[in-house]
Amino acid sequence: MPLRLRGKKKGKSKETSKLVESEEAAAAARGGGDAAAAPPAPAQLLFHTQLAHGSPTGRVGGFASVRELYEQIGQAFRIPAAEIIFCTLNTHKIDMDKLLGGQIGLEDFIFAHIKGPKKEVDVLKSEDSLGLTITDNGTGYAFIKRIKEDSLVNQIKVICVGDHIESINGKKVVGCRHYEVANLLKGLEKGQTFKLTLIEPMKAFEMIEPRLKSGTLSEAKISKGRETLRLRSKGPATVEEVPSEIEEKAIKKVDDLLETYMGIRDIELAATMVEAGRDKNNPDEFAVALDEALGDFAFPDEFVFDVWGAIGDAKQGRF
Repeated sequence: MPLRLRGKKKGKSKETSKLVESEEAAAAARGGGDAAAAPPAPAQLLFHTQLAHGSPTGRVGGFASVRELYEQIGQAFRIPAAEIIFCTLNTHKIDMDKLLGGQIGLEDFIFAHIKGPKKEVDVLKSEDSLGLTITDNGTGYAFIKRIKEDSLVNQIKVICVGDHIESINGKKVVGCRHYEVANLLKGLEKGQTFKLTLIEPMKAFEMIEPRLKSGTLSEAKISKGRETLRLRSKGPATVEEVPSEIEEKAIKKVDDLLETYMGIRDIELAATMVEAGRDKNNPDEFAVALDEALGDFAFPDEFVFDVWGAIGDAKQGRF
C-alpha cells in the first residue's frame, strides 16, 4: 500500500538544550535589551588542538560549526582551513572510530589531519561493489571511512582509509556530500576502468588503523554521564548529555542502514535522524520531521520505514 509520507508539515520540536552562546545576552550587550534581565552567557569553551602529523599545541573556542572550528584551527597554525581533511578526537592516528563528527566531549583533544601527497589511481570496476564506505567532513571534502575486507578496493593497497576523494574521472567532487560521491561511484559502469584522484592525510609516520575499521558510536563518543558540545549545520551549538544507551543502539542501527542503502557512514546524521523520531507517533510524522531537518537527502520511503523500525525496536528493547 502506498505510504502517506510527507503529506503534511508538522511544527518543529522545541530545542531544549542549553545554548553555548546566549543570543539574549548578546543582544543586551549591544544595547538592544535590559542586560540585568537577560540570562548570563556561559563561559566560552576552549579545546586543545594539534596538527596530527606534529605541531605545538594550540587552543580554539567559541565555534558553532565544524566550518568555524576548521577556520580557528587554521588561524592557530597559520594554514588555510581548506588544508584540513578531517579531525580525530584524542588520537593523532587515522582512526575512523575517533572521527570528529557533530559532537565534541568537553575534555576532548582535537587533532587536525591536513592534506598530504596527491595520487592518481586507475581502477578496473570488475565487480558491482567497490567495497568503499564514504563519509565527509561537513565542509565539502568526502573521504574514505572504510574499506571492506576481501573487496575490490581492498586489493589496491595504494587506496587507504582517510584518503580524500578529489575527483572521479577528472570530475571534481570537492563540495559534494558523501552520498553524492557514493552515488557517482556506484553509477560507474561495470567492466570499465576509471580514475580516482586522491589526497592522503599528511603523517609523520605510519599510523593508520586497520583498513576495514568503521566508526562505532560506543568508541566515537566519550563515556556516559559527561557532556558534549553538539555542533549543528543550522542553529547554535549546544551543550548536551551524551545519548542514552537506548539512543546509542538506535543510532548504531541507523548508521548501519545508511551504509546498506547509501554506501555512507555518518554517526552525526544517524543521531539527527534518531532525534527527529524521538517524539513521533507514526512513520508519517517521522517522514515529515526528516523532510524538515534533512530534506536535501530525499530519502526513499523504504529507507524511512526501516529507520522508523530501528527506532521503534530500540525503544522496545528488541536489540
